[in-house]
Amino acid sequence: MSKWEKKFGKYAIRNLSLVLILCYVVGYVIAMINNNFLMYLTLDPYAILHGQIWRIFTWIIVPPSSPDLLTIIMLYFYYSIGTSLERTWGTWRYNVFLLSGMLFTVIGSFVWLGVQYITAGGLSGELAAYVSGMGSLFFSTYYINMSIFLAFAATFPNAQVLLMFVIPVKVKWMGIVYAVILGWEFLMAGSLVIRIAIASSLLNFVIFFFTSRSHIHMSPKQVRRRAEFRHEIKRNPKITKHKCAICGRTDEDDPTLEFRFCSKCNGNYEYCQQHLFTHTHVK
Repeated sequence: MSKWEKKFGKYAIRNLSLVLILCYVVGYVIAMINNNFLMYLTLDPYAILHGQIWRIFTWIIVPPSSPDLLTIIMLYFYYSIGTSLERTWGTWRYNVFLLSGMLFTVIGSFVWLGVQYITAGGLSGELAAYVSGMGSLFFSTYYINMSIFLAFAATFPNAQVLLMFVIPVKVKWMGIVYAVILGWEFLMAGSLVIRIAIASSLLNFVIFFFTSRSHIHMSPKQVRRRAEFRHEIKRNPKITKHKCAICGRTDEDDPTLEFRFCSKCNGNYEYCQQHLFTHTHVK
């Protein structure tokens, strides 16, 4: 991930959560003008293979529901937690997380189409219309948004939100509830398309959780300490930007070294790539 970031990090899209919300706004405008036109923008793998290539991209602008007050509140909530993840992980890592979820969803839709083609021995007539409609209905950004919340719960488990604007609840408990609901939907779903949609849309979270959990977990206090440390660097540019707390090497000694803050140490302790996983945590 770090090597890719060095090569392609400059292409990362900043404020990607805001971009996604603006895509929904475009979808709402289209729905108000001609709601039926949105059906030509959904993720329909059957239609894509028959020439409607634009659906590979335009399904992102299809909004999750009607623009009522509850929807507006939920979109603002997802924007807030998405922005927090981007600030904590970095723009590149958050881009990879969100865009990979979209890519896996597209792949999942074609897997669903392939399964239907194989089991039915071909697609035509009413069966083709059924497959087309099911793909458009279930392969959307709904589960991708849920993956954003699960990632937030894994990164900030002790952060609190106000349930129903009144009851303070730690995010980790809400994340567990979300996970149980998704697991129940996956196991009890009567249709294969639902299972494929859930698995493909949440695959990005599974991959990030098991490959990056030592890097992404960070408490709000640690986020604040890191922000204060960066502010101090800007205020006093003579301070070395990166220095390993174990060996003392800096990025000036070896520009190829990678440095990371340890999320389990109390304080602004930064380590080089050789000592990030081998040091004794400071408590």
